[in-house]
Amino acid sequence: MDILNAPWRIDYIKSEKQEGCVLCNAARAADDRESLVLARGAKAFIMMNKYPYTNGHLMVAPYDHIGEITAIAPDVWTEIMTLAQMAVRALEATSRPHGFNLGVNVGRVAGAGVEDHLHLHVVPRWLGDVNFMPVLAQARVLNQHIGETYIALAAALAQLKDASNR
Repeated sequence: MDILNAPWRIDYIKSEKQEGCVLCNAARAADDRESLVLARGAKAFIMMNKYPYTNGHLMVAPYDHIGEITAIAPDVWTEIMTLAQMAVRALEATSRPHGFNLGVNVGRVAGAGVEDHLHLHVVPRWLGDVNFMPVLAQARVLNQHIGETYIALAAALAQLKDASNR
């Protein structure tokens, strides 16, 4: 049997689990870094996925706890998409992916892990990132610690926000 070491996972295993909606909790959190929030807009925010598909897997969510795609106002969608564009630019600057998957999972049968708080996934992709590990070992290999990824992305997003405010 092969052993995959992931010593940073022990922090999660030992930590107290949050009650309630993970996205609402992140939106209200006092410490953005601890809650993995990278950037905030007026109506939506960008945060890292704590259980990423790939390094830099981000989510863009409205502050309001809305679960139906038809219930989100057009101005909120506009901000979600603007933040998604910023997220893509930040990922391009920090990780140089070869492409992206962007998507919204609506409902449990569609794969929604958080069913009642809609969010847009921004998943960077690289040639060869789908390899034998998930199929044979039922494991994904993330090549950078989530804390290091957070620091790089937060800096890139702050720089993008500063540039857009000029």
